[in-house]
Amino acid sequence: MPYGTSSKYHLPKGTSAHDPYDLLVTPESAGREHSGLRVLTLRPGEEHALTTGESEFLVLPLNGGCTVAVDGQVLELVGRADVFSAVSDFAYVPRESQAVISSADGGTFALPSARTERGGQPARYGRKEDVPVELRGAGACSRQVNNYCLPGTFDAEQLLVCEVLTRGGNWSSYPPHRHDEARPGLESELEEIYCFQVAGENGFGYQRVYGTEDRPIDVLAEVRSGDAVLIPHGWHGPSIAAPGHDLYYLDVMAGPGQDRAWLICDDPAHGWVRTTWESQDVDDRLPFGENR
Repeated sequence: MPYGTSSKYHLPKGTSAHDPYDLLVTPESAGREHSGLRVLTLRPGEEHALTTGESEFLVLPLNGGCTVAVDGQVLELVGRADVFSAVSDFAYVPRESQAVISSADGGTFALPSARTERGGQPARYGRKEDVPVELRGAGACSRQVNNYCLPGTFDAEQLLVCEVLTRGGNWSSYPPHRHDEARPGLESELEEIYCFQVAGENGFGYQRVYGTEDRPIDVLAEVRSGDAVLIPHGWHGPSIAAPGHDLYYLDVMAGPGQDRAWLICDDPAHGWVRTTWESQDVDDRLPFGENR
């Protein structure tokens, strides 16, 4: 049976597949201007040719490892067993490039992207040891954030990428916040895509997105592994992990700002919850996997 709300912003697994991709979200397909995401599964020995065009990309293993041949370089990505077990190494692929992604043993690889007019960044390898792992919030709002490609962690033109991991029973992306208006020093204008994985058989979670009177949006989606939620604007959060089922989402952001900033504004109705964290401990089930 179908699950979740009927919404053009909630993409259940398989509904946005387009050969060879398990998930294909482009600015054109999503009716947006900047951000994109592809998920590619390769069988052992397979390869895939990626033409970046006017977008920059990361190649980020979700499970398995791969080789990325681009701009005369061969970048070997060790990858990981799954998203809950470890942070991964990754590759940056600039706009106007031709890359070949191959995998000797097979695996699944996220290809987050951002449209950009600039092309000054070179293709290069991102070491997993250099990915900052951050624990945010406290109590039932505890979560882990793997900061792959954010301002101050890895240089790119427009692309911002992180992973958020939430233990079963906890909330992340809370308090609800937005970043859909350019207000220097206060808020960035960024489109966003969440792509989910849920641990355990029949695992699920929930994602909320809501707007304002002048820019309405209304999403309350039950999400499962392989689902995506598009966030073009509005308040987003919470992301709720059902008890017994850890929740992961890949977070892809991009916007028109030339300074590549990530500045958020809390929903004033709920921002007060941050003050309660001062008297609570971070969930002792964090961090995940090798980071413990």
